[in-house]
Amino acid sequence: MAVMDDVLAKGRESCYKARDTFYTCLEKEADKKPTEVATVGLLYPAECKKSRDDFVNSCRPTWVKHFDRQYCAKNRVRRLLDNDEFRRGPIALPQPYTFKP
Repeated sequence: MAVMDDVLAKGRESCYKARDTFYTCLEKEADKKPTEVATVGLLYPAECKKSRDDFVNSCRPTWVKHFDRQYCAKNRVRRLLDNDEFRRGPIALPQPYTFKP
């Protein structure tokens, strides 16, 4: 049984670098109008097309889709938190505790 090169450490590392470069470009170019369409409804500006192509070519398609979903979900939560000044900031969830007899 052959091992696919893209799941080995070197392949994952190049995928993660390409992913980080693309999402950094998205953050940097956030003020530009998104004109390109990626997976799961993610839109991005044309300035990030080269880094998107590198990302898609460096990672498995299922990984690209997974990372795009994560990015969209993170932004959705960020928008919800930033929408209302009163509710802005991280959500403080109650911490679990244990009773000591």
